[in-house]
Amino acid sequence: MDPTTAARFKNGSAPVRVAVDAMGGDRAPADIVAGAIEAVHVYHGRILPILVGDQAAIEAELDRLGARHEKVEIVHAAERVEMDEGGAESFRKKRDSSLNVATRLVRDGAAQGVFSAGNTGAMVASSLLNLGRIPGVSRPALATMVPTKGPQHWVVMLDVGAAADCKPINLLQFAILGDVYARLALGINRPRVGLLNIGEESTKGNELAQEVYPLLAQSGVHFVGNVEGKDILNGRADVVIMDGFTGNVLLKFAESVWSWGVEAVRREIGEHVLAKMGAFLLKPSLRRFRDRVDYSNHGGAPLLGVNGVCIIGHGRSTPKAVRNALRVTADLVSCGVIDEIRAELGRLEGGRVASS
Repeated sequence: MDPTTAARFKNGSAPVRVAVDAMGGDRAPADIVAGAIEAVHVYHGRILPILVGDQAAIEAELDRLGARHEKVEIVHAAERVEMDEGGAESFRKKRDSSLNVATRLVRDGAAQGVFSAGNTGAMVASSLLNLGRIPGVSRPALATMVPTKGPQHWVVMLDVGAAADCKPINLLQFAILGDVYARLALGINRPRVGLLNIGEESTKGNELAQEVYPLLAQSGVHFVGNVEGKDILNGRADVVIMDGFTGNVLLKFAESVWSWGVEAVRREIGEHVLAKMGAFLLKPSLRRFRDRVDYSNHGGAPLLGVNGVCIIGHGRSTPKAVRNALRVTADLVSCGVIDEIRAELGRLEGGRVASS
């Protein structure tokens, strides 16, 4: 199942204007521009990219692709944020960066969503300072989907990098954000929400885990208790919440394991004739597995809790990854994720989960 299928066709296929940080990413602007053009072709006009960055460089890429007359807009930005710059510092010092201009387009209503494969910290800072938070959210969370062997085949993990240091109220809000996202993106009526911990008992874990446990139990979400690391891929929960430091380490470790696993299988197959014969028969299954764990098929991760649809892509995003990230952006705009989150936060006891 494509993890955004449930969201994609909820409100029809009206064109969605997406501001694209054309200068963000390891292979920008070439792969970013190429991915935007792919999105125009593959989704038949449903996505209208606004390429933000050095106009001359963007036009050069469009010429190289023979795409000067495609349905894309260009908004010039004189600066770019480098991958090693601090988030808040880049916002202050580079107000005319492609990233800041892109988020301002959403703020001003010229775009309905924004995508960047650039500096994650800068994207978080720019989104927060230009768009603000949804009322009732004190810290936004970066969410990602990971394949599992459970009945829904996907688990939403958050936060995976936006908020390294968290308080119990933050994790409580992450649970609500994840609940809404899983309902919209996966089509699960009542997602099971788990708290990442070192044991299943409510008394296990550090001070943060022990303090947030009773809050989650009383929150109204379908809280299934603590989830250990071994349970994530078993599908015990549909949403697993954690602080951003833990989530980022876990996500990057998982990426390395999957890459290592694929390479190890290839190496073993290459050393044995019988293995090569078996691999030929298993090729369709191996390809499906590769597609499930390939980040480029899922595009990007939403920054939930800010007052706008913001998608952050991998720094190594290929044109395929960019194309799919723009699809994810359009899906979340179409299904009204911001309104859904706002309504859910407002519903839960008139602010018991509000910022503190």
